[in-house]
Amino acid sequence: MTVSAEKSYEIQDSGVLTFPEGFVWGAATAAYQIEGAAREDGRGPSIWDTFSRTPGKVHAGHTGDVACDHYHRYPDDVRIMRDLGLAAYRFSVSWPRVQPDGSGPANPRGLDFYDRLVDELRENGITPIVTLYHWDLPQTLEDRGGWTNRETAERFAEYAAITHARLGDRVETWTTLNEPWCSAFLGYASGIHAPGRAEPALGFTAAHHLLLGHGLAVQALRASGAGKVGITLNLSPVISDDAEAAAIVDGLQNRIFLDPVLRGEYPADVVEHARRFTDWSFVRDGDLEIISRPTDLLGVNYYHPQTVAARAGEPANPVYPGSEGIAFGGADAPRTAMGWPVQPFGLTDLLLRLARDYPGTPLLITENGAAFDDVVEDGEVHDVGRLSYLDGHLRAAHAAIQGGADLRGYLVWSLLDNFEWAEGYRKRFGIVHVDYGTQRRTPKDSALWYSEVVRRNGL
Repeated sequence: MTVSAEKSYEIQDSGVLTFPEGFVWGAATAAYQIEGAAREDGRGPSIWDTFSRTPGKVHAGHTGDVACDHYHRYPDDVRIMRDLGLAAYRFSVSWPRVQPDGSGPANPRGLDFYDRLVDELRENGITPIVTLYHWDLPQTLEDRGGWTNRETAERFAEYAAITHARLGDRVETWTTLNEPWCSAFLGYASGIHAPGRAEPALGFTAAHHLLLGHGLAVQALRASGAGKVGITLNLSPVISDDAEAAAIVDGLQNRIFLDPVLRGEYPADVVEHARRFTDWSFVRDGDLEIISRPTDLLGVNYYHPQTVAARAGEPANPVYPGSEGIAFGGADAPRTAMGWPVQPFGLTDLLLRLARDYPGTPLLITENGAAFDDVVEDGEVHDVGRLSYLDGHLRAAHAAIQGGADLRGYLVWSLLDNFEWAEGYRKRFGIVHVDYGTQRRTPKDSALWYSEVVRRNGL
């Protein structure tokens, strides 16, 4: 389908904000959230296929079996991106589609799909950016311990090499993991996400093996001749009037991943904090050297800050092991449909902090967006809340660039409404509306507005 150019959307402002020449504008998605075709062409089951079929884990028992049917409709979706003027598309490759059991020879039919997708993107002038892991671990590997098993990191590097061998001649930019914090602490420490294990100690073990997998994959990609390689982290500045509470949450959310990758060490306070759960014996000599192999970019996923306060008697938040006595939330701000506060200043603060604390690291916003309760009215979706959200966060990103942050691009989350993990299909993040019954795509007002931003390279 095509995007109408008959009308455009702008938020009026007294000044014009222009982004640097060559700034990359695009959108992002993830395999399990949009592809569907869960049992086609040799794809094996993932932990999300299993988790979504576990009663009570996902809203209304929704699964990613069909999702947005992107597996069959990708040419139409690429044309939407082309008509919006997007320069880049970040998508993830489904590990169980490439290696159904997580190891062994590649499944050629699975790789064929990504071959077709990459070719379609390039033919339409869109640069592909590949994420190798966006949470859909092959179930066979989980049956052997998943990310709590060191072997999974080794298998991940093999998968990275296989995928690059097929796509590397047309894909320059690769990110290894998407949001390892979610994989480790939502998947293994709290059980909120797949695979649904709820043991705090396992969260730390999984976090380390995810990082080890990243480092081994970087080695494999470099050996294969990859152009640019990085990792994507979900990062949140922490707001608190209590220094100790802020340090605990910042350590568990941000520094536990940033410091190993960019400094080659775990933060001493985080190591000490976690000793009540683990003795860190899963860390072996040489691991941190592997994890901190030089990278070319840091992908930043930002949605909102964390506001915390010291409060005696408060039980621990299960996604932050050892956070007893810390209350979360309470920000005085508008909320998205996810209940997340809309605080664009947090993005400026985060990007400037990264520039200060980890200098010399090129940054790419790999996800930023918001869910709202969108409805189609006379063939249009007037998502004023999302449009305002994006406008505010792009202005925040521009302010960070002006402050010295080496920000190279912005990828909106998400191109399409999709399967929103444990929330199923009831939360819509897309700038393009998807009717899941008919699979009709309808660009929202935010998409048309974003197209104008891209065209002008600014606000």
